[in-house]
Amino acid sequence: MKNFIEVIIRTQPFLPELISGLACMFTTITGIEERENEIVCFFTEFSDEDLDYLRKLLENLKKESLIERFEIYIETIEQRNWNEEWEKSIQPIKVTDRIVIKPSFREYIPQNDEIIITIDPKMSFGTGFHQSTRIMIRLIERNIKPDIKVLDVGTGTGILAIVCAKLGASKIVTCDNDEFVQDNVLENFEKNNCKDKCSFVYGTIDEITENDFDLILANIQKNVLIEIAEKIKAKSKPDGIIILSGLLLEDEKEICEKYSSLKFKLIETAIEDEWLGLVFRNM
Repeated sequence: MKNFIEVIIRTQPFLPELISGLACMFTTITGIEERENEIVCFFTEFSDEDLDYLRKLLENLKKESLIERFEIYIETIEQRNWNEEWEKSIQPIKVTDRIVIKPSFREYIPQNDEIIITIDPKMSFGTGFHQSTRIMIRLIERNIKPDIKVLDVGTGTGILAIVCAKLGASKIVTCDNDEFVQDNVLENFEKNNCKDKCSFVYGTIDEITENDFDLILANIQKNVLIEIAEKIKAKSKPDGIIILSGLLLEDEKEICEKYSSLKFKLIETAIEDEWLGLVFRNM
């Protein structure tokens, strides 16, 4: 049986929603469990670099006087679906005036012209609860055009691809290198009646053979966004739009410098709490 890495985070004061949000930014996370005075996160892999990044995120909370101190404990454990109980607590969330995200096991009656997106996260990231996901959805809504071709890098549950399909995109290609994603994302495409528009490729952006995307989405942590910047450039059509998040406010300078060096022009920013979204145009 495959082993997982258990990372326990304790903070004073205990801020479970904030700490869970930080943990969700790691691409190898498979589940989160809230216990008394601690958040327990489960990872397929958790490197020394990941630990350093987690410490940096928590140190930032100290600098902002949101927490006084923190503790991190790491242990190797046997596989289990740690998300099962957490999923049961998910409620519908209104992300914008038009877009509502809900799990399949919750009823929601749409009002006026609301767009209802049904997402069951299983072991994937992207439910609408994290600030960066909400930022991405708002920026997509403001920047999408009808009948465009979209690439969603690190799709997770497929939520951003589904939003694009509902808002009029004609073709959305998605990819993710998380082994738990494929069945979940295809199931979510089916539930939202957009499997004719949305496709999934298991792997990274390197496995995407198409180019000339009108819109590219990437809600991934800063280090990955910097690493794949040239590849995003190669996939973007001239005058194409890219929307990036998974970023903290302090990441803006480094990301802007990298993407500006590739002839992307920053045209819009969005902020929620300490999280940042950036929109660039390929010049």
